[in-house]
Amino acid sequence: MVQGVFTCKFDKISKTNYFLAHSLSESTFFLTFGAYDYFRRFIHFVCGSRGSNALNSVEYYCCDRPNPILQIMYLGIIGATYYFIATSSFGYIPGYYLSGLHRYTSFLAVGVGILLFLLTSFSDSGTVNSANVSQYLSAYPYDNIIFTEKECSTCKIPKPARSKHCSICDRCVARFDHHCGWMNNCIGERNTRYFMAFILWHFLICIYGVVALALILAGRLKESKVIHILTEYYGIENSLWALAPHVVQWLLGAYNTQILIMMFLAVVSLLLAGFFAYHAKLCLSNTTTNESFKWHEYLSWQRKVSEAKASAEALKASLDELGQERKPQISKWKAFFRRSRLEELEVVKNNMYDRGFLNNIHEIEQIIGILSVDGTLISSASFFCGAMWHSGCPRM
Repeated sequence: MVQGVFTCKFDKISKTNYFLAHSLSESTFFLTFGAYDYFRRFIHFVCGSRGSNALNSVEYYCCDRPNPILQIMYLGIIGATYYFIATSSFGYIPGYYLSGLHRYTSFLAVGVGILLFLLTSFSDSGTVNSANVSQYLSAYPYDNIIFTEKECSTCKIPKPARSKHCSICDRCVARFDHHCGWMNNCIGERNTRYFMAFILWHFLICIYGVVALALILAGRLKESKVIHILTEYYGIENSLWALAPHVVQWLLGAYNTQILIMMFLAVVSLLLAGFFAYHAKLCLSNTTTNESFKWHEYLSWQRKVSEAKASAEALKASLDELGQERKPQISKWKAFFRRSRLEELEVVKNNMYDRGFLNNIHEIEQIIGILSVDGTLISSASFFCGAMWHSGCPRM
């Protein structure tokens, strides 16, 4: 949801269906899409059609065309955060609990994060075109459920299984996951590993920042002898509950910048942890965000079909039994229980690409080669699953 709000787009799923599928409240809908709809109405009321057209143009550029707005925002956020940490806290490094080495490791950590950002943003996500479509067609079989053999109406080439045409980038992408506005790029077959490493690394950076700042504050607390002063000169009991309010008050007064940065990093780390856990779950089940939406739509349709069949059969059974002259009351109860059993039929997801938890992990870890069109091996790539979750290459 967070990603959809920032990128302004949910591919292949309507706004209403998305929120119904995830059981979100009306207040959440208002804070995301509803508020924007009211804003559009307000602009139209104040500025008329000219204002609405201008807003539509801005929305089209920001949400429906490739643009670097969120990329610039990311660089601004990480740059500003590092700047405020450096100016407010580097003066206390080295400290009582922190060595001077962290001046350089923090810079290195941010540098690696930006490198992963650049790799994810500017690497090929797995573009499918007429020159390489035969490679991708052999990478995955069609499951004939959510992926069937057909042609892309825009690119005029066969659509490989698990691929999708991105309306923003205007290209077909192999093993399409989603279009990421923060990267201004699609996440697909070839750059999923960078995307996963990017999320994980930035989660670790946030945790590193929180811990480092906490150690700086703990060191300042120790060096300033705050506990000693509170207990010896102010007569405060030497216990956690007695000292905590006074220590927090002192920290907020003397080091409010560090406290605010720690809170910001903690919140961002929670968001990144949830986002990484979601995508890790997808990778370990060998599926994608796009496929999860497709499966939801398919299962919802199948469930409606099953319910319709169950209702029809229950109605037919009721009519048949009501037509009998014997034991009409028992017949009604039989029809009721028969209808209840039919309505409880479950529709099961059958993902043929999921080869089991261990096999999926093995697939992530294994060395995967790239085949040229004529079948000759032209390169291979390997990576460790803890940093690179899924290969960007078609399977042999």
